[in-house]
Order: sequence, then C-alpha cells, then structure tokens
Amino acid sequence: MPSPASGEDGGDQDLTADGAPGRPRRSVERLRIVLAFGGLVLIGLGAGATGVVVPYQITDYGVSKVVVGLLFFAFSGGYVLSGAANGGLIRWLGTRGQLTLGAGVYLATALGIGLHPSFPVLLGASLALGFGTGILDSGLNAYVATLPGRTALLNYLHAFFGVGALLGPLLAAEIVDHRHLPWQDTYLVLAAVSVPLVVGFALVYPSRADAVPDHEAHHGAPLTLALRRPEVWVAATFLALYVGVEVTVGNWGYSLLTLGQGQEGLLASRVVSGYWLGLTLGRFTLNAAAARAGVSLARMMYGCLFGVIAAVLLTWWAPNAALGALGFALMGFFLGPMFPTTIAVTPLLLPSRLVATAIGLLVGASVVGGAVFPWLAGALAQGLGLRTLLPYLLVLGILQTAGWWTIVRRLRADAAVPPAVPAGSAGPV
Repeated sequence: MPSPASGEDGGDQDLTADGAPGRPRRSVERLRIVLAFGGLVLIGLGAGATGVVVPYQITDYGVSKVVVGLLFFAFSGGYVLSGAANGGLIRWLGTRGQLTLGAGVYLATALGIGLHPSFPVLLGASLALGFGTGILDSGLNAYVATLPGRTALLNYLHAFFGVGALLGPLLAAEIVDHRHLPWQDTYLVLAAVSVPLVVGFALVYPSRADAVPDHEAHHGAPLTLALRRPEVWVAATFLALYVGVEVTVGNWGYSLLTLGQGQEGLLASRVVSGYWLGLTLGRFTLNAAAARAGVSLARMMYGCLFGVIAAVLLTWWAPNAALGALGFALMGFFLGPMFPTTIAVTPLLLPSRLVATAIGLLVGASVVGGAVFPWLAGALAQGLGLRTLLPYLLVLGILQTAGWWTIVRRLRADAAVPPAVPAGSAGPV
C-alpha cells in the first residue's frame, strides 16, 4: 500500500531515479483539482436551485410550506449520515471509490427526482440526495486537505461552491420561468452535470486509501476516537455557527430588506446576490492577500471575524440603502474564507488517521447549524419582528470569535499556526 506522502496506487505516478514511485504526474494532479472544483460547483448548483423550485413543488404536490420543509430536514439528515460515514468509506473504498459512490448516488437520485415521484418517495430521495452530496462534500474536502498549499486550494474549492450557488437560481429560473418546463427537469440537468464527475472520479483519483501507521492501527475505531476529541467538538461548533450565519443571511436577507425595511424586491434581490458574490470573492482573494502580506491563518481569521461584526453593525445602523447593501457584500466577503480555513487547520488539530473522519463530522455539524440557526432566526422574527435579524447575527459573530480563539489555543498545543500560503508553494500551510 502506498505511503501517506504519495497517496497513490502506482498507475499514475512518476518514477524517481531509483525506480521508486513518486508523486503523480502534474497533469493528473491538476485534473483531480479541476474535478474537485467541479464537484463543489455541482453542490452549489443544487443549493442555489432549491429555493427557486420550492414554490413549484408546493403547487405541484398541494402541500403546505411546513410539509415541504420536511424535504430540507431529510436532505440535512442525509448530510449528517454521510459525515459520520466519511472516514470509514475512505478507508474501505479509497478516495476513488468514496467519491465515485457519492457522485453515483447523486446521479441516480437526481434522475429519480427527474421522473417526478410521489411526495413520500421525494422525501426519501431527498435523504439519499443529501447523503450523496455529503459524501462528495466531505470526501473532496478531505482529499484537498492532504495537498500542498491546502489552505489556498480549499479556499478556491469553496469559492467554486459560490460560483455554483450563483448559477443555480439562474439555471432553475431558466427551466421553470422562461421555458415553462416542469420543476423536476432541473434535477435532470443536475444529473447530466454529475455524469462527467462520476467518470472522472472513477478514472483519475487514487484507488486506495493512505496507509495507517502501525503505531496508530490498533487504537480503536476512528469515528469513536474522533468523537472523544474536544478539538472536534470545538471545530464542529465553530462551523455550525459559521454556516448558521451564512445561511441565515442568505435565507432571511431578502425578507429583512423587503418586509422589514420596505425596499423594492428587485433591489433587495440584487443586494442578496451581492452578498453571495462577496462570499465568492472573499474565498478567491483573502487567503492570497494574507499570504502576500505574510499574515498567519490565525490573524487572517481574526480579521475576517472582526470584519463580519463590523459589517453587521454597518448594515444595522446604515443611514441609507447603499451603505446597507455594502454591509451585506462585506458580510459575505469576510465570511468567505472561514469554512475552508477551518478545514485546512484540521490536520494540525488531530492525528492523521482521524482527519478524514473529523472532516466528515465537521461538514455534518455545519449542515446542522445551517438548519438550526436560520430556523431560530425565523422564530425570533415571527415573535419580535424581522429587525431582530441583525442583532441576532451580531451575537452569532461574537460567539464565532470566541470559538476561533479556542481553536487557536488548541493549535498551539501541537504546532504553530501556519502562514497562509498560496497554492503550489513550498512549505507548510
């Protein structure tokens, strides 16, 4: 079995002067990264399209908003299950098998939804779709976290989720609004997009998991061990808070602007789009800027956290709509690097054999946060009004800052917080 340094199965490796297997060919490395980016675009497409098709699902099935909300809980449940299974799937199937399984489940489920099943079947399909999506999300994060320059690559990886999330509503609107096709045709398009990913993962990614060092091989199941580590719980709580903020702004921002502040709908939609655009740009640019300035990951993250708090205050107290829109864009911009950077430092928190399992748990916890905190925001808005949204976000931002401080303290127990390094550069990340 290959060493952890190579992580390959031999067929796509170069050979060193003495005939020993070395790193995979650069073209193979690049193709794997392109496929990883494509996987996050697919996940973003699905996430962005969902909001557009929901009203059509309500009309088609004749169900209430409460009942259709069960689809979101089913999807989240599948995501959480995939997070718990991620480490085991990588050990049993290897990276290639795990990602091919995830993309295959996504493809089969999207095709099934495209056939317009009954609502109970759609509910089960949403669970399966969440499971497949979660496998892809966790597996791609775990793989990219093993690469040189992982901090920059993870930021780019999640930036491509933002690209997909920007395109998803446009795709769904084109199908249901402009072409007047059935809502389920959106899932047929998503299935078609997933086909090259299934093929690419099966042909290009390493077929076997990294070897487990002998001194770590008999210390218990990684899932059980990961759940016993306080570092996992701290990082999981941080990401649950992060995704709670991200999704709360994305889901409730339009309602705040239109119903709470009386803005016109088209303007409000552009402001929310600016938020998602800011998130994407933050992931493309902030880590690279920190690297050029020689700023450590810890300080970059503190800067982002304080930036989010300042942006919330700007939006809250803005005297006019233009400054409020800027606040939304800045919230997205400074939120951008938080998720990928947390994944990037996970290998510095835990033994190597627990990293893939921990990343799966972190992704699962983030989905729980993305369900619970927006729901709580809605409950507060229902009882106290939509203007509670911004002070609520301020509290979550402060809790995030405390969470990152706790993570940094635990990083210092084993390793110095590394600098933010651009992708492809030498040295630790």
